[in-house]
Amino acid sequence: MSRIRARNEEKIIRAASRVFAEHGYAATKTAEIATLAQLPKPNIYYYFGSKENLYRAVLESVTEPLLAASAPFEEYSDPVMALTAYIRAKLLISRDYPYASKVFASEIMHGAPHLPEDIIARLSEQTRSLSDKLSHWMGQGLIARLEPRHLLFAIWASTQTYADFNWQITMALGKEELDDSDYDQAAEVITRLVIEGCRVKSVAET
Repeated sequence: MSRIRARNEEKIIRAASRVFAEHGYAATKTAEIATLAQLPKPNIYYYFGSKENLYRAVLESVTEPLLAASAPFEEYSDPVMALTAYIRAKLLISRDYPYASKVFASEIMHGAPHLPEDIIARLSEQTRSLSDKLSHWMGQGLIARLEPRHLLFAIWASTQTYADFNWQITMALGKEELDDSDYDQAAEVITRLVIEGCRVKSVAET
């Protein structure tokens, strides 16, 4: 892929993420995306072929980082380290992909009518893998015994809210936008809630 094509596709996806997030799939016009991307409207179809393909590209732009966020569960045998890194990775997705995260959340809330089957399958497999690893640690006495999937749901909700409900959070904090210190503080709070609330132990403590 040429640098020009890669740059233009990135600009289009970034613009499309915002427009889809603000208007939804049905109400979004490709002309508005082109205007925001500062590119001719035909470029949308040249690079993506259709609005549906572009919407899928927006979904993939955030699902790939979501899938990659589980890497700490494979890299670390210590649940404290793995959960700490996982929570931070999930928060950084909310920071770095705010509009695409909103598009993904809206898609899920509407029953995922446009989410491709291959993405659904990969996300489902990730959930199963993460649940299995949490169950393994629970069996070792490193995490309090509870339903691992609900622990994941709690982590997802507490981290993704920084994208999905960004307006509410910035309003409550009295600022126009969040900065790195806000995400650092969020990571500290959520991590402590999970580690201390679920009685997570480091391997070194056993």
